[in-house]
Amino acid sequence: MTARHDAHAPGGGGTRSLTADAIAALVGGKLVGDGKVEVRGVAPLDRAVANEISFLGMAKYAPMLAATRAGVILVSPALAEVAGGPSSRILVDRPHEAMLALIPELYEVPVTPPGIHPTAVLGRGVRIGSDVFIGPYAVIGDDVVLGDRVLVGSHCVLGSGVMLGEDTHLLSSVTLYAGAVVGARARLHSGVRVATDGFGYVFKDGAHQKLQHVGRCVIGDDVEIGANSTIDRGSIDDTVVGAGTKIDNLVHVGHNVRIGRMCLIMAQVGIAGSARIEDGCILAGQAGIGGHVTIGKGARIGGQSGVFGDVPAGEAWSGYPARPHKDSLRAHAAMFKLPHLIRRLERLLDQKEP
Repeated sequence: MTARHDAHAPGGGGTRSLTADAIAALVGGKLVGDGKVEVRGVAPLDRAVANEISFLGMAKYAPMLAATRAGVILVSPALAEVAGGPSSRILVDRPHEAMLALIPELYEVPVTPPGIHPTAVLGRGVRIGSDVFIGPYAVIGDDVVLGDRVLVGSHCVLGSGVMLGEDTHLLSSVTLYAGAVVGARARLHSGVRVATDGFGYVFKDGAHQKLQHVGRCVIGDDVEIGANSTIDRGSIDDTVVGAGTKIDNLVHVGHNVRIGRMCLIMAQVGIAGSARIEDGCILAGQAGIGGHVTIGKGARIGGQSGVFGDVPAGEAWSGYPARPHKDSLRAHAAMFKLPHLIRRLERLLDQKEP
């Protein structure tokens, strides 16, 4: 077996260096100033030092440019004339996006050699692909299938019949209940729980009787799930997360939920059972999605919204209860006017009293 890179292991700090000239060529930007300045790392404007590069892509951060000590800055053409900052500037249409190409060139990725740690426990009938890593104290159940180049971190637990696609990484202390299916190139961070029982009970004979959950939980290709998020298995259907969807930390997905492709789901979102989130939706932090509702393709839900009905495709909704975003803003504006209106009404009433 040969050594390979773990794309989600912690990065080191600037073991490589690049000149401003090289960076401009790498990101397809236009260099203004000294092309021989070298940098070894990336930092935000307010903390960057002379051997680091930073970026400015939004006008609201422009005042920080005058005080930055960064050696080089990536800046959008619209902000190219902002005063201050380093003499070496690289003009690029999307500075934040340019970091995708730049960071891997500056930071080496630690290497995780394949192999099975002697403390790992493997059940019967486990099938393991090539160049797989299984870390200390991992527990792999019966009939588990691990694709090529899978990484299973320390203290992970995989129930019987779990399937992981090639190049999928489970960081430490991930638990996949029996029958969970995870596609290729997925990333599950520490504390993720997949295919747990949903919150399903039937009230009978004076007690809440637990409904056995017999559905699966299916995670698509290229999905990333943040730390301590939980995704329930289906009750009699499957819970599904579509390819390319990214889920933040501390998210809960209930049973029978169907999440489409390329969605973004931010921290502390809760999605109740049997909800449908169609392709390309964005759910901002702490939004709550009621059961059996449908969020249409490409819809956007604002932070802390409470969604109790269907949301049409492509629309932006916010507020509690959620409504079209402009309507929500008007409702909030009207609410803030109420104290003034009440005071005026009280004065009018006082004037009419004998």
